[in-house]
Amino acid sequence: MPSKILSAAIVGLDSETVEVEVDVLSQGLHNFTIVGLPDTSIKESRDRVSSALKNSGFKPPHQCGRITVNLAPANLPKNSPLYDLPIALGFLLATGQIDFDYRDKLFAGELALDGKIRPVQGILPIALMAQEKKIKEIFVPRANALEASVINKVDVIPVDNLFSLAQHLKGENIIPFYFKTDPKKFFQKTDYLIDMSHIKGQEHAKRALEIAAAGGHNIILNGSPGSGKTLLAKAMPSILPRLTLPEALEITKIFSVSGKLSKETPLITTRPFRSPHHSASTVSLIGGGTYPKPGEISLSHRGVLFLDEFAEFPKNILESLRQPLEDGVITVSRAKGTTEFPARFTLVAAMNPCPCGNANDPEKLCSCTPAQIIRYQRKISGPILDRIDLQINVTRLKFEKLQEDSTSETSDIIRQRVERARKIQEKRFKNLDGIITNSEMNSNQIKNFCPLDKDCIALLRNAVSSMNLSARAYYRLIKIARTIADLDQMEKITPSHIAEAIQYRFKE
Repeated sequence: MPSKILSAAIVGLDSETVEVEVDVLSQGLHNFTIVGLPDTSIKESRDRVSSALKNSGFKPPHQCGRITVNLAPANLPKNSPLYDLPIALGFLLATGQIDFDYRDKLFAGELALDGKIRPVQGILPIALMAQEKKIKEIFVPRANALEASVINKVDVIPVDNLFSLAQHLKGENIIPFYFKTDPKKFFQKTDYLIDMSHIKGQEHAKRALEIAAAGGHNIILNGSPGSGKTLLAKAMPSILPRLTLPEALEITKIFSVSGKLSKETPLITTRPFRSPHHSASTVSLIGGGTYPKPGEISLSHRGVLFLDEFAEFPKNILESLRQPLEDGVITVSRAKGTTEFPARFTLVAAMNPCPCGNANDPEKLCSCTPAQIIRYQRKISGPILDRIDLQINVTRLKFEKLQEDSTSETSDIIRQRVERARKIQEKRFKNLDGIITNSEMNSNQIKNFCPLDKDCIALLRNAVSSMNLSARAYYRLIKIARTIADLDQMEKITPSHIAEAIQYRFKE
């Protein structure tokens, strides 16, 4: 009679249950077949499972005739070695070498040839799925146990090797449950390497970064080399609000599926800061592959994506940013299906005004021709620039400014204002699903939450006319003004808020 063992498959960032069915026919020549859309790593598990069973003291498959393993549902692609453990247990159950109640138990793990159990990727989504489907126990590699233990409504049993697991399932040498982990203990005070107070001058750019952090707006810094663009961008995480637990779990799922989660820290508690090089491939930035995995823009979800030398990125990569900048998700389409990954990040881009970088410098002479400057600036298309809310020119500091002993605000002080503004937005959008910040409002929500008086409308009319702004840029100006008003803790948008928002656009 076929045996059934419960396991899981990772689909995008979520997990689905998979039934591992094993049937053994003692007559005929030995044959070990795995069906149900397995990839190469799963097909190779036949050899891993056979050696692990033999080296753990069990009767190996080659002595048991024809073996068929079915991974159901059969139309769901599977692409992880985590099925090694459930396949081995299904074989032991089907051949009568062990007997246990497999209901309400889920198994995941890769087998070494000596029977040890190695860690796998995506344990957090599996634990979340088990909690949702009320599965009582999950058996995972010991190296993954801490990650799974942050989900408190599931009992986690850490497994070291196949033999000790078999003993446990037979009721001998019971393996104790892994201790429950309180996620809050990972939320400790973070010391950032770069504080806003470390940066001399650049008050205009710091103010723009504060607005970007408060409302989740995208920002581009344009300036000559050495003006401090990279330093400003790296200080951005220090003024962002602290992560909430739902946000932390959301980010951790992405890192877990990508295999980038630290074994010592099973929960991401600081906002990610990702800074891919301009030579990065499209797949590494956007995500993809035969079985789609998240890219850099998804790894920066709820954090900062810093693109230095913005104009040096290939045009196809920059154009692929349109969807995530507008919708907060990235859709990866392949012949085997379509996967959506979250990508609600704050884009911080930095670029030079020309190839040599000195076009706007009052002291250095630009060596570029007008045609070179135009060609360089055209690398950033109008639609992409239109989706960047705050556009700031950053100038090089003079020696006298560098030598000043003045003290500027610390990141802690700025973050307090940002968090106050975020709380106002949280209250504003409490009845709307999926909206956290002002930057996520659509045109209808802008109409409801951003009423404007006659003076504000007159200012906007002049700005749209004189700066040739698109409809998208018009609405983004209003959202920036709403964020500035929130920072001032004012319910209504005033002309001064509109006027400040207009300052943060490049003048054509």
